[in-house]
Amino acid sequence: MGDRGVAKWAFVEAAFQKRGPSNRRSLREFAPEAGPYLRQGDRPLLDFSSNDYLGLAQDPRLIAAATEATRRYGTGAMASRLVCGSFPLHQQLEATLAEFSRREAALLFSSGYQANATLLPTLFDRQSLVLVDRLAHNSLLFGIQASKAQWRRYRHNDYDHLEQLLQQAPAGVRRGIVSETVFSMDGDRTAVDRLADLADRYGAILYLDDAHALGVLGPEGSGLALRHPRVDVAVGTFGKACGSAGAFVVASRSLCDYWINTCPGLIYTTAIAPPVVAAALAAVQLLPELEPERQHLQAIAAELRQACRDRGWDCGPSETQIVPLLVGESEQALTLAQRLEAAGILAMAIRPPTVPVGTARLRLVLRSDHQPEHLQQLVTALSEGWV
Repeated sequence: MGDRGVAKWAFVEAAFQKRGPSNRRSLREFAPEAGPYLRQGDRPLLDFSSNDYLGLAQDPRLIAAATEATRRYGTGAMASRLVCGSFPLHQQLEATLAEFSRREAALLFSSGYQANATLLPTLFDRQSLVLVDRLAHNSLLFGIQASKAQWRRYRHNDYDHLEQLLQQAPAGVRRGIVSETVFSMDGDRTAVDRLADLADRYGAILYLDDAHALGVLGPEGSGLALRHPRVDVAVGTFGKACGSAGAFVVASRSLCDYWINTCPGLIYTTAIAPPVVAAALAAVQLLPELEPERQHLQAIAAELRQACRDRGWDCGPSETQIVPLLVGESEQALTLAQRLEAAGILAMAIRPPTVPVGTARLRLVLRSDHQPEHLQQLVTALSEGWV
């Protein structure tokens, strides 16, 4: 490569150097196994990393639904929803989601990231002020920045700070409050009622991402925002507790009609493939029946948090199925994850920039098919592998 070629791609090497070797990512290959296991090469690993909270990704009912949809509709939707890619399955899933969420309407998206990245710019513009929780997911920040709105982060779950920022908003601007309901890296919740009170008081649009609550929390697994009558816009995903892929938004009929005409993430992309839609539909229909699984999941999550705290390990403010084990530096987190993997456990190290510098962690994720002996295996391996 000549000097011109080296200069052309110098930014790539500069980015790697800035990140440093301990924060450089790579792709590894895994295959699902029966129960709470993944296979890496020829080794089964006990899964404490995936978001398959209810074990539905391998559920025979979802597989059967996807298989039948493939026979009936084929493997792809062939076009955008606004061309000829809106199949009966898409309409059925949206109607089911609207009914499940007690909302007027729902719309499907290919992923949660795509939904947040393209919905938020339709709600806010340069004459808007958006206030977002400091620990909100990257997709929410991306969407806010794409809107060109003024935006500020309020301190994590600090509602007094949020109110101060709302009070400081210039007169006449459109206000927005944006947050996750369950924070994906810390496992704690936002107080949806507090956010709704502030949104009502200051006339703000309340936009909440319910990805890590859907299927796991709330009546019938409906999450914390989907059915909340004062949440204007709620986003959910099928790639976590629902065991499929894709995402959706629920809101008023008028907003959904507005998005059909304005949201690029809906208009300019091929619709979700029919087998994926069918699996998601089967999952949503199953959620009300899975209360025993939800109760077991919360019980074992509480058991793991207590085991960590009894040993003086910092699992932060977690109160859900996501239990972060804070380690500190990236090198320490990587070493601990490697020692766990040697002991047959997959618990991924989460490092900057995903989490703040100095807060690298193992993100321990519980599943409803984890049993007490699996927790004991994890705690023993942690005790033996702690750096």
